[in-house]
Amino acid sequence: MMGNRRMYGMVFFLAVLALGPVGGVLHAQASGGSAEWDPVGTFSVVGYDPETGEVGVAVQSRVFSVGNGVIWGEAGVGVVATQAVVDVSYGPQALALLREGYSPAEVVARVLAADPNPDPERWSIEGRQFSVMNARGEVATHTGPRASDWAGHRIGSYTSAQGNILAGPAVVDDMVAAFESTPGHLSQRLVAALEAGQAAGGDTRGMQSAALLIVKEDGGVWLNNDVVLRLQVDDHAEPIAELRRLVEMAEERRARRRR
Repeated sequence: MMGNRRMYGMVFFLAVLALGPVGGVLHAQASGGSAEWDPVGTFSVVGYDPETGEVGVAVQSRVFSVGNGVIWGEAGVGVVATQAVVDVSYGPQALALLREGYSPAEVVARVLAADPNPDPERWSIEGRQFSVMNARGEVATHTGPRASDWAGHRIGSYTSAQGNILAGPAVVDDMVAAFESTPGHLSQRLVAALEAGQAAGGDTRGMQSAALLIVKEDGGVWLNNDVVLRLQVDDHAEPIAELRRLVEMAEERRARRRR
């Protein structure tokens, strides 16, 4: 890569659990008690393509511009999603620790241990949900016990799906299944996971925005560009469908460049 690594961030409600690149562990966490803040629900997916070396993250939520702060990525380092009781600093913190060589599981533990939990009544650390994937596809995801019900995550092969205020565990289960069974570019697999999550009930409050970020060293179209694809739908009646349209447009352009 030419020049220093460049970090690209978009705010993204996400969840993290420690596991390797291949696994079938389900870690579902139902919330206990009512939250004293306005809950912000979302569902997201992180994924890795071992054939291309690309790593990415995608998210959908019933909030305006969910991509603007929830999803983070750095080529050669990994991706992060931070959601539920959101602490945006989890994104850059996690990327910095990945850059130092810590595993995703170690990153999750260190970020949680360093959380000052400044307002436990309103923004309790127990409500945090976030997911960390390194540039080799190893992933760790955490769902706090006070994340708004239903909250949980599932880790699959080179992927993790997580969310809160969901219709139920089928949302994350179906997201992982869709990612693992969908052929094509990583962007298509990430969007397929979002589509499957929505079909299973998704965010029980509805839809509004969606976003996607994929990174790889020098993987972008222009010189010194580590962003393979960065898309954001900020306010739309069918944000996942609009994200699909944009992904397919990008795929058509990739196909033309290959000719």
